[in-house]
Amino acid sequence: MASSSGTKDDLGPPRSLSKRLTRALTVMDPSDENSAVDSELVPSSLAFIAPILRVANEIEEDNPRVAYLCRFHALEQAHKADRTSSGRGVRQFKTYLLHRLEKEEAETTPKLASNDPREIQKYYQLFYEHNIKRGEHTKTPEEMAKIYQIATVLYDVLRTVVPATKVDSETQRYAKDVREKKEQYEHFNILPLHAIGVKPAIMELPEIIAALQAIRYVDYLPTFQMPEERERPVNDILEWLALRFGFQKGNVANQREHLILLLANMDIRNKNLQTYAHLDGKMIQDLMDRIFKNYQSWCKYLHLKQHLDCPRDERRQQLQLLYIGLYLLIWGEASNIRFMPECLCYIFHCMAKEMHETLFNNAQHVTGAATQLAPLGEESFLKKIVTPIYDVLQKEARRNKDGKASHSAWRNYDDLNEYFWTKRCFRLKWPLDLKADFFVHSVVIKSRHKIVSQRNNQAVGNRKPKTNFVEVRTFWHLYRSFDRMWIFFILALQAMIIIAWHQRVSSNVLFDEDVFRSVLSIFITAAILNFLRAVLDMVLSFNAWRSLKVTQILRYLLKLAIATFWLIVMPLTYSRSIQNPTGIMRLIDNLGADWQNQDLYYYCIAIYFLPNMLASFLFLFPFLRRVMERSNWRIIVLLMWWAQPKLYIGRGMHEDMFSLFKYTLFWITLLISKLAFSYYVEILPLIEPTRTIMNITVSSYDWHDFFPNATHNMGVVIAIWAPVILVYFMDTQIWYAIYGTIIGGIYGAFSHLGEIRTLGMLRARFESVPSAFSKRLVPYSKGEAKRHRGDDIFERINIAKFSQMWNEFISSLRNEDLISHRERDLLLVPYSSSDVPVVQWPPFLLASKIPIALDMAKDFKENEDAELFRKIKNDDFMKSAVIECYETLKQVLIGLLLDEGDKEIIRQICDKVDSSIQDRRFLREFYMAGLPLLSEKLDRFFKLLMEDYEDLEIYRSQIINTLQDIIEIIIQDVMFDGQKILDQGNEKEQQKFDRVNINLLESSSWKEKVVRLHLLLTVKESAINVPMNLEARRRITFFANSLFMTMPSAPKVRNMLSFSVLTPYYREDVLYSTDELKKENEDGISTLFYLQKIYPDEWKNYLERIKDPKLSYANKDRNEMDRYWVSYRGQTLARTVRGMMYYREALELQCFLDFADDDAIFGGYRAIDTTHHNYRTLKERAQALADLKFTYVVSCQVYGAQKMSSDPRERGHYLNILNLMLTHPTLRIAYIDEREETVESVDSQKKTEKVYYSVLVKGGDKLDEEIYRIKLPGPPAKIGEGKPENQNHAIIFTRGEALQTIDMNQDNYFEEAFKMRNVLEEFLKPHHGQRRPTILGLREHIFTGSVSSLAWFMSNQETSFVTIGQRILANPLRVRFHYGHPDIFDRIFHLTRGGLSKASKTINLSEDIFSGYNSTLRNGYVTHHEYIQVGKGRDVGMNQISLFEAKVANGNGEQTLSRDVYRLGRRFDFYRMLSFYFTTVGFYFSSMVTVLIVYVFLYGRLYMVLSGLEKRILDDPYIRQSKALEEALATQSLFQLGLLLVLPMVMEIGLERGFRTAIGDLIIMQLQLASVFFTFQLGTKAHYYGRTLLHGGSKYRATGRGFVVFHAKFADNYRMYSRSHFVKGLELLLLLIIYEVYGHSYRSSSLYFFITFSMWFLVASWLFAPFVFNPSGFDWQKTVDDWTDWKKWMGNRGGIGIAQDKSWESWWNGEHEHLKYTNIRGRVLEIILASRFFIYQYGIVYRLKISHGRKEIMVYGLSWFVMLTVLLVLKMVSMGRRKFGTDFQLMFRILKALLFLGFASVMTVLFVVAGLAISDIFAATLAFLPTGWALILIAQACAPCLKGIGLWESVMELSRAYEAIMGLVIFMPVVVLSWFPFMSEFQTRLLFNQAFSRGLQISMILSGRKEEKSSAS
Repeated sequence: MASSSGTKDDLGPPRSLSKRLTRALTVMDPSDENSAVDSELVPSSLAFIAPILRVANEIEEDNPRVAYLCRFHALEQAHKADRTSSGRGVRQFKTYLLHRLEKEEAETTPKLASNDPREIQKYYQLFYEHNIKRGEHTKTPEEMAKIYQIATVLYDVLRTVVPATKVDSETQRYAKDVREKKEQYEHFNILPLHAIGVKPAIMELPEIIAALQAIRYVDYLPTFQMPEERERPVNDILEWLALRFGFQKGNVANQREHLILLLANMDIRNKNLQTYAHLDGKMIQDLMDRIFKNYQSWCKYLHLKQHLDCPRDERRQQLQLLYIGLYLLIWGEASNIRFMPECLCYIFHCMAKEMHETLFNNAQHVTGAATQLAPLGEESFLKKIVTPIYDVLQKEARRNKDGKASHSAWRNYDDLNEYFWTKRCFRLKWPLDLKADFFVHSVVIKSRHKIVSQRNNQAVGNRKPKTNFVEVRTFWHLYRSFDRMWIFFILALQAMIIIAWHQRVSSNVLFDEDVFRSVLSIFITAAILNFLRAVLDMVLSFNAWRSLKVTQILRYLLKLAIATFWLIVMPLTYSRSIQNPTGIMRLIDNLGADWQNQDLYYYCIAIYFLPNMLASFLFLFPFLRRVMERSNWRIIVLLMWWAQPKLYIGRGMHEDMFSLFKYTLFWITLLISKLAFSYYVEILPLIEPTRTIMNITVSSYDWHDFFPNATHNMGVVIAIWAPVILVYFMDTQIWYAIYGTIIGGIYGAFSHLGEIRTLGMLRARFESVPSAFSKRLVPYSKGEAKRHRGDDIFERINIAKFSQMWNEFISSLRNEDLISHRERDLLLVPYSSSDVPVVQWPPFLLASKIPIALDMAKDFKENEDAELFRKIKNDDFMKSAVIECYETLKQVLIGLLLDEGDKEIIRQICDKVDSSIQDRRFLREFYMAGLPLLSEKLDRFFKLLMEDYEDLEIYRSQIINTLQDIIEIIIQDVMFDGQKILDQGNEKEQQKFDRVNINLLESSSWKEKVVRLHLLLTVKESAINVPMNLEARRRITFFANSLFMTMPSAPKVRNMLSFSVLTPYYREDVLYSTDELKKENEDGISTLFYLQKIYPDEWKNYLERIKDPKLSYANKDRNEMDRYWVSYRGQTLARTVRGMMYYREALELQCFLDFADDDAIFGGYRAIDTTHHNYRTLKERAQALADLKFTYVVSCQVYGAQKMSSDPRERGHYLNILNLMLTHPTLRIAYIDEREETVESVDSQKKTEKVYYSVLVKGGDKLDEEIYRIKLPGPPAKIGEGKPENQNHAIIFTRGEALQTIDMNQDNYFEEAFKMRNVLEEFLKPHHGQRRPTILGLREHIFTGSVSSLAWFMSNQETSFVTIGQRILANPLRVRFHYGHPDIFDRIFHLTRGGLSKASKTINLSEDIFSGYNSTLRNGYVTHHEYIQVGKGRDVGMNQISLFEAKVANGNGEQTLSRDVYRLGRRFDFYRMLSFYFTTVGFYFSSMVTVLIVYVFLYGRLYMVLSGLEKRILDDPYIRQSKALEEALATQSLFQLGLLLVLPMVMEIGLERGFRTAIGDLIIMQLQLASVFFTFQLGTKAHYYGRTLLHGGSKYRATGRGFVVFHAKFADNYRMYSRSHFVKGLELLLLLIIYEVYGHSYRSSSLYFFITFSMWFLVASWLFAPFVFNPSGFDWQKTVDDWTDWKKWMGNRGGIGIAQDKSWESWWNGEHEHLKYTNIRGRVLEIILASRFFIYQYGIVYRLKISHGRKEIMVYGLSWFVMLTVLLVLKMVSMGRRKFGTDFQLMFRILKALLFLGFASVMTVLFVVAGLAISDIFAATLAFLPTGWALILIAQACAPCLKGIGLWESVMELSRAYEAIMGLVIFMPVVVLSWFPFMSEFQTRLLFNQAFSRGLQISMILSGRKEEKSSAS
């Protein structure tokens, strides 16, 4: 081996190392020849040797021996770093490297010299001379960066191989040059700031030069004194800040580029480039204002002096940039603290003060000398500032216990951030005092009887109080947050009931004095409800009291005291007022005349109502209230103290008067409709039956009555009224759906949506599309547009610009395989129309026009030209086609001919045509009958021109012959005197038309003419169906329609806002592997086959594309192309990246259109010659501006781990992501790198610890190249929710003023990307005064709708939400937030206010919407725009959709508890609060209430039926005659259907695709059982929302985004839906059966059916929807397999480590795990809810025949004796099986025999003696089964107690029996349906489209044949 001395005597690693490295390799296989990856698999603790191995791989081919020396050097370095090989993976890697070196030592020899030292010196010198000396002025900065990196590593290796004395001087000189220039050639992101030599175009931009000049102005800045007594120079202000405060090098480099790009992009806007030299001071001030707006507000709020002093002198700009740079550096290194914006304000406040003192200290002022400073270490800021705060975050996160702890038990991001909302934060001091209370935590805590250390990942430290708010898990939050709404509805309900109750007495009921006085009792209710609110405020915020100010506590106490006062005063004064009745008119006349004699109650009402009157007054003046709430004046703060809590955010969230008027009018109209409907349909019809029922006397009951003296039948009244009252509170949601649909439809119509929705509409308006394109998407100043109006050249340029964009759009459709070659040719527009006098429309508009014109001319019988030309001119497109064909044919023929005489003949023929048309003698001088023959010959001629040829001479002769035939036809058959022209041109009688220019065929523009002309002449059928693909049609029509919608004018690319796109990625699919494509499911269906059937036209187009020889696909791997084709139809990262990169393509095209001259534009974007200097410069400028304006970052959190992984799937993800970077050079990947580094501990011992970095990489030559590396204080993703943490770590690498958030299941389209600069202008457009948007909402297109019927349902539902739903939320309701992607954020606004989302664990599960909440609370403005759209995928399978709905419901449950919802609910005005409630958490609460209505209704009927009250009341003669009770029973059945919720869906489809289509789609959806699906999902929402509020258990649920073509097993469905649907469905089924069985004798069946139809439908949906929508759910063989799997799963024992899908026990324990972590309140509520099941037994036992009609309580007691006896017997059998089942089989059998005989004896006695009937057996089953289930539920809630007394095993066995029975009940109908073969085929047709159904049958036949063949062989 090589040695450090250059001889082979001294081996690098010691001999003992080789002996120790014998452990089996796990990281890499030493026999693997693929050496290119070893550098990427270096263990994290040896990461520093990766560059050495990369260099070795790079030079391997050039000089294997030097590569060997590099690897040997790497091994030496690794051994020095970790001599004991203790690091993770180090031993294995060393082993691999040692094996490889041994092999290479024998195989390699020096090539350039005789030994290794000379070899490497010689190679180093040659490398320098060839690559550095020669390439310095010719190679790009990227290439030079790589070369310098190689040279640096080579010299390091050289120094270890060659003794220092033997390094020659030339080598040393080269090395010194490399060392000095290395920094100038580092890998860069966008700007190669230090590059010399060949400068990229972006560095030549004047705005970049000006920004660089500004930040490099370091005059007046104090210098730094290094330890060696030398002065440290600084290059720019960020480097100065880094030395002053200790920022990291990577952070400084990142923020340097960030600041330069920000300054350049903002400053160039609307600047004159001719005089541009320096940055504009106004722009810098504007940037300061935007960045520090939150800081300035914070200072004003806390009454602090702002540390932003900037004297108005020559240093002003420098100081401004220093402040901006300081903030950006703080933000860039703050890691998780970025979620705490006011904490950043505190840090900046202290550091800005320190910086100011440094710049303007007294010594400098006195002496005038520049102060010299000592620089701080590179990680000082991280260690001293960031890490201590991060440690607090980490310790609090541990208290969360992975989401299982109560929210009140730990402080989240908001709690810690709100600590900085008070001056208490200054107790932290500066530098930070780590002894301050904020940082103090004890090392251990007591957990029961033991001490738990911090290492156990448990909570640590003393519990600190929550800040300002406590997220307590209770439904009362709904009342507390939206108390005004509940008070309004409750008071309105009370008033309506009072009025309805008196309606019969007086027709003019409102003016009746008694009624009026009764109505006034609502103020007593109001006092009670206000008291409740005050109590809730006290109780629910109790855990935060220690953090509250005294004034806040006083406010709570005073509010409670005043509420208590009114609670006492109101009832007292009201009771007194009843004794002195007065009429309403007299009251009005005499009010105040003699107050001592007036009722005190009215004065109390007036006083009580005064605050509301004041609020109503201020409501009418939102500007006044906004100013008052935002004011920081102490006097106004004191005045507002009572009205609003002292909070930094949520102040002054009031809209302008016009917006206020719109949403107020909306809600007043809605509430009037709702209240009128509630009064006349829900309340008034119940009054008379209620009166009657209350007057009926029931003397006996069918059970033992505990309250025999109760009067008025209150139980029945409650049973009737309870569901109606619930409907009353829920139906506002339905009214919102109705009104929202109407208003949303109106707004959509006025926005011009759907005006072009079909190809017919497109053809009709296509003539105006180019002008609309120019108006909307071409940047012209208003003066320029007016000046050129009517200018023909200007119009032609506009049309040419449109054609560039249109053709790129059509090309993108072709590249995506949405259209075929032929369709592409029919849709393309010629680039240049300068040589044709008419507009050249796309051929699909002109198709068949020429054949029709030829037929018209041929059949034309008259001799006058005018009539023929009139018919042609009547059709504008026909006229254009005729003129274009004529002119183009002339150009083609003249261009093809070489002989001037031949050309002259063609010209004379054309002159003849022109003159005959002008003189109106065309029909007299030309034979029309010869035109068809000419057309046929031209067809043959153009086909020849388009063909590829092998033999040039044969091809030439064919063209000449055909051309001569054409001329002959024209001369002989078409022209009257054509021979004259021929004779005149052929005086020498030589062969004519025999010289043609074949080389012309190589011109792309000429080929374009030929293809187009051939299409115009030959396409006879109408192109009405072009394109055929529905997605292509949708995109074309939407783009054309959007051009007529209102949007901002497009700026030039240079003037547009810069933006970034950020995509978070975890471990989802990047690109489907070949195995995944071809892997078949149990039906033999592969993903590839499935997609071929789903997208048959796209597959056909794909095959056509890859087989096209012109496109060079022949050399590419077919499997690889198939992978991309499939991946682009899935929800993969590859699809998302392709879509987002359209932004860059669009920008480059827009730059071309902005800067190109007319010749280039007419020549075509794709046809420009890049070898031409001007055009090459244009191309480089376009790329430079695209880099300047657009950045795309994908945050692949685990990319580093995937690179190191040995898992093939993970490794595949890494390689696919790397391939994406190599394919798209401007794509950036950010990831969290986890490394093991050796550090020195306190006791001077070296130890290894994990260190985390945020890293940004880009694609290099073959591998990735690191750009920035920023050290983190700890693992960032373990503090909060994964996705927001993933976004947060990468956001520092984004650029620009806007940031679009894109999920990795999204897509983008080229034509939509073209509109991006328009939509970004919305940020500059003031809305309602000076407010500018902070979030731009964009519409989405759901592209997964064609995958299956479920996907279609979800697509329609989601589409209605992202269009009509969000449209009305934004305007008029003004409550649109951020609902996920693809919204565009004002990046500067949000980076200073907490980022793009909130990240606290569990509470911010739905992280996206909290970004909208945060933006609104911080006075942001959210808009919605529908002229641009982005693609989005949704889940396509039943289980995946349910997981998604569960996740969203969980998220809404957590939102209900959050401080954001509380503050918005409290601080919005009343009507905006209503909008907020019913469009967020209220929707889920209403869904839960809808389900609850069914329960309340059925349990009320159960009470009435089993008690006998219903029979006795219905038997009453008056009730029977009036049918009043039947009306009451049927009232709420209408609301169970919920069909009104599909209204938005129908409206949006109708608006955009036509109402006939909408009705058709609605019918088809119902036929495909959409109602079943939506009813099922209603249960999902209700279950998970309710359980989250009761017990928690929220978590992120990975849904998987693949194609669902597999069959879910019965056990899988049972596990997923058991508690959410099956148990509830069976309970409702039981209720319906009992209601029918015990009430059918006296009730009409039609009434029963009408009342319960919707409930039966709900039960059927909940029990069987998972099987109906399960592929092959009714296939007999699969049903048999499912049963086998179910039995196996039910029988398997559980235990530690046993997965839930392997054992019922493991699943059962996991299913009620939420009860382990719920509080005592949750357990008590669970027990109370479970007690409802006891009513079955209580009611039914009295109806058993064996009870003989007895009503004593003893009967019920005996039933419990029977129940307990049965349980005891089951326990004995279970114990017997366990104790005797194995060793004492005989004894166990005897025991079972005795039990059977005993049972038979008892039953015989009961039948014979006690009168037991067969029906009693079934009735007892209905009675005792629910009781057993109740006992199980109660046992689960009391699990700790039962485990202590040893009964838990019995509970588990009883539960297993119940689960088996429930599974059997659900499974039996599936078995019956599976018996019929047609059911499986019907289900497949239901689930998938016809093409796939057909393909499925073929696949099954083929698989059957395969089996037959295999068995035969």
